[in-house]
Amino acid sequence: MKTLSKHLTIGLIISLFPFYGMSENSATQDEGIVINGVRWATRNVDAPGTFAPYPESSGMFFQWNRKKGWSATADIRGWEENSGWDYSRAEGTAWYSGNDPCPPGWRVPTQEQLISLYYAGHEWISNWNNTSIAGRTFGAYPNQIFLPAVGFRNTFAILRVEDRFGFNYWSSTQSSSTGAWSLNFSSTTSNVSGYSRANGFSVRCVVAE
Repeated sequence: MKTLSKHLTIGLIISLFPFYGMSENSATQDEGIVINGVRWATRNVDAPGTFAPYPESSGMFFQWNRKKGWSATADIRGWEENSGWDYSRAEGTAWYSGNDPCPPGWRVPTQEQLISLYYAGHEWISNWNNTSIAGRTFGAYPNQIFLPAVGFRNTFAILRVEDRFGFNYWSSTQSSSTGAWSLNFSSTTSNVSGYSRANGFSVRCVVAE
């Protein structure tokens, strides 16, 4: 009876205080945080159609207007046989819905939404929640999200994680026929700038309207 009682007690505790990420739907669902009228996901996109498990998780990289995800850690090269990396620049005037890697009900943010997030305030954090993960918070507490300093893949799929290169998050808005806008930041600065569409950047989704 003591063993049964112990198991029942543990089950009750778990049901009342579930661990983050334990839900079967956690990979595709996120309550999000509203900042300047826009609901932002709290986690990066991981495999297409899913969120990374935690706010500090890297997730995957995506070339602009393409849905295929790329590892944020593995050492690949675009010219290697069968790597699958496409070093051309995707065509299009926007990130089309059919290529959107966000989970259902979410989408890649526009340039305007990234600018709104930028002006909501931001701060470099070198050890977010004692995870040893660096990045920037955007917004004002408690309406605040954390974007980890993941790095990116350049147009040849080479992984760049050094602070001097900055860390990038895509928008769905073109900046030119070969470029698109992204949120770029480092430990010292942050801005919204245009970059080649062939780069592999992180994606942080907003609720689809």
